[in-house]
Amino acid sequence: MTENFALVDKWILEHADDLSQWRRHIHANPELAHREFATTAFVVEQLEAAGLSPKPLPGGTGLICDIGPDGPRIGLRADMDALPLQEFTGAAYSSTVPGISHACGHDAHTTVLLGTALALAALPDLPFGVRLIFQPAEEVMPGGALDVVAAGALNGVSKIFALHCDPRLEVGKVGVRVGAITSAADTVELRLDSPGGHTSRPHLTTDLVYALGTVITGLPGMLSRRIDPRTSTVMVWGAVVAGQAPNAIPQTGMLTGTVRTGDHDTWALLEPMVREIVTGLLAPTGVQFELHYRRGVPPVVNDEAVTRVFEKAIHRVGPAALADTAQSGGGEDFSWYLEEVPGAMARLGVWSGNGPQLDIHQPTFDLDERALAVGVKVMTSIALDPT
Repeated sequence: MTENFALVDKWILEHADDLSQWRRHIHANPELAHREFATTAFVVEQLEAAGLSPKPLPGGTGLICDIGPDGPRIGLRADMDALPLQEFTGAAYSSTVPGISHACGHDAHTTVLLGTALALAALPDLPFGVRLIFQPAEEVMPGGALDVVAAGALNGVSKIFALHCDPRLEVGKVGVRVGAITSAADTVELRLDSPGGHTSRPHLTTDLVYALGTVITGLPGMLSRRIDPRTSTVMVWGAVVAGQAPNAIPQTGMLTGTVRTGDHDTWALLEPMVREIVTGLLAPTGVQFELHYRRGVPPVVNDEAVTRVFEKAIHRVGPAALADTAQSGGGEDFSWYLEEVPGAMARLGVWSGNGPQLDIHQPTFDLDERALAVGVKVMTSIALDPT
């Protein structure tokens, strides 16, 4: 095993420029969810050139590739899709596709897993079987992970690992935590109907704007009283639309927002609780309503034993590489894999240590490419010693 670790380290040193070039190629050619055809073809080409046998997923985007001996395997997962967001980094390798960019860091995730695959393929043998999962459509709800699971990608997989870029961590650091590391993220859409009327005579109609205000303040407030605050549950409205004239009560209105929680059991309670609260708040107003509650993804809950494997791999990067990380309020469809097998996600530091920490999902987001080698070292270390 020691010899394999040394060979991997040598491969990483010799291919640092390749990692950068692959990432920049993917970054300059972003593709949205379920449209990652060129990205899939690029990864397939690199894997086949290394003598591997990748298998594209049924939808034509995303792929899996097995390496090592038959039998139980560990899974290593990366996501491939980009965001519908114009890039403003000014980098020489900026997106060439108007309105689409890898502000999510998925270009780095794909590159790290590709580098991991080629480094492992260069070894004379592997002690454990590995399944590489290049997943499409993470950025749309309920997530492309469901399609990957339905395609049988977890068959024979005993545990699964993933890395996610973190611009709050410096390059060389990798953050882990046992338990929930992301949150469930659901969407609430509420449409209201009223006969409308003159604002001088609200008693002769149903006041739709007043009803909207009741729900805007009442639903988040009631949830905060019905749910244990230690679950990190929060309800926030993102849009409200109603009316045009100051002296006319409108006939229609709409609210949209998100409900997030870091607790898996609470996630199961949210939809019926939201419906109950909205119904109770609107009953006295007389306004008619239609509520659409769309469940997103469950929280990513890191398995303790799998997290310890991550920690051991991170220690190989350096004695100061392991870092703590807080639970995020964001959602991640890696959680769907953990509904099937134990697994864990860690946060890969991508901040250079100088200048502002530009957050993901911002048009100015970019990363320090030294993080790519760190990611490959962690993932290959897991593959060589996943126990």
